[in-house]
Amino acid sequence: MGPDNRVTQNETMPKVDLIKDGEKLKSTDVVYMKRMEEQNFQRAKKVQGYRRSNNRTAISLGLVALGIYAYTIYAVKQEKFLDDFEMPEKTIEKA
Repeated sequence: MGPDNRVTQNETMPKVDLIKDGEKLKSTDVVYMKRMEEQNFQRAKKVQGYRRSNNRTAISLGLVALGIYAYTIYAVKQEKFLDDFEMPEKTIEKA
């Protein structure tokens, strides 16, 4: 395989139609294609499972962060210790 056989990044591989190109393909080629399709299907199912669990984790972490934020705002609104605070009077002592 020389560099002329490789597909560049801008080109796409031609699609194989089993009906039109059936006579060009060997039976082992078809078997390998079916195997690869099945492996790709299994990989896609696994990726979907990962994506689903990642979405659940992200949503739960977001809800926890919002809950902490809301509780903090609620707790700060209840603090009244600075409302009754009076500045002490300055006393100047002359010696």
